[in-house]
Amino acid sequence: MLPRVRRPFRQKHLERSFRVDTAQLQHRFRSLQRLLHPDFFRQRPQVEQDFSEQHSALVNEAYRTLLSPLRRGLYLLELSGIELEKGTDSEAEPEFLAEVMEMNEKLLDADSGAKTDEMESFIAAKQGELTESVSRAFDRGDLQEAKKLLAKMKYFANLEEKVKEKKIPS
Repeated sequence: MLPRVRRPFRQKHLERSFRVDTAQLQHRFRSLQRLLHPDFFRQRPQVEQDFSEQHSALVNEAYRTLLSPLRRGLYLLELSGIELEKGTDSEAEPEFLAEVMEMNEKLLDADSGAKTDEMESFIAAKQGELTESVSRAFDRGDLQEAKKLLAKMKYFANLEEKVKEKKIPS
C-alpha cells in the first residue's frame, strides 16, 4: 500500500500555457519537495522510501522542464503530438543557419573574456526575444510557428553551452 501524501494546496485545474509564474512555480516546487524529499522518509518502510524517491525525482524533472523556456515549449509541443526533428533542421531558414555558423566562428575566434561576454549577452538577448515570440505563438495556438521558433532556441541553447565551456578555465 502506497503512503498517502497530504495535499497542502487546493488542487486547481491548470491550463496548458507557455507562460509560467516562476515565483509561484518555485513556491510549489519547494512545498512538494518538503512533502516528498527522501530525507524525510529514511525511517519509514521501504515502500514509502521508494515512493518518495520516485515522486521526488518526478517533481525535480517537472520543475526543470517548466523552468526552462526551451524544455517547457518542447514539452507543450510533445503534448500536442508535435516533435522537433532530431539532428539537422531541414526547415531552418538558410539566413538563420548562416547567422548561427557565423556566431560559432566568432565564438571559436574569441580570445578574450570581453568578446566571450559580449557573445553571451547577445545570445541571452536573442533567447529572450525568441522566448517572447514563442509565448505569443502558443497564445495564438500557432503550434507550427512555436515549433520553428523552438528549433531556433535550440541552436541558441547550443551556443550558450559553447560560451559556458569557453568560459571554464582550462
